[in-house]
Amino acid sequence: MRGLVVMAFLALAAPCVAAAGDDDTQAVATAMPWTALSSEQQGLLKPFEDGWGNLPAERQQALARGSERWLRMSPDQRQQAKQRFNRWQQLTPEQRDRIRERWRQFQSLSPEEQQRVRDNFERFRDLTPEQRQQLRERWQRMTPEERRQLRETLRNRHQQMPRPPQPTGR
Repeated sequence: MRGLVVMAFLALAAPCVAAAGDDDTQAVATAMPWTALSSEQQGLLKPFEDGWGNLPAERQQALARGSERWLRMSPDQRQQAKQRFNRWQQLTPEQRDRIRERWRQFQSLSPEEQQRVRDNFERFRDLTPEQRQQLRERWQRMTPEERRQLRETLRNRHQQMPRPPQPTGR
């Protein structure tokens, strides 16, 4: 059962990993022979073995990167990844599409705007559950114009604030 969850996680996460990209994936992807995978990776990716040569190179590389990441995770990190995967599986297709679209929007932001979003997320996460709920309710009561004005006000305020030092390793 554990292997099935891992395989499903890797199979579904691979397109996200490939879409997110990194310096290694910006070049044209080349096919990866099954024998290039470590024995641990082959064990994780066993259900893909028979069709491995038929997978697009991008998919092979994404699965290989995902399996490498999985193997480097601590047991706690693996448990958290399984929980996130299970939550993802419980979402409706519409909810997943909305999340994917928001991820694409985030990826299209400049590095400074991405950092601003991360900073805002951290501040939101630091609120108590009651404060977060009040903020959500206030936002839902606002008109689109009021939301636009609030975004603009917060953007201007954020640009005027000195940036706190970033912790290392982030």
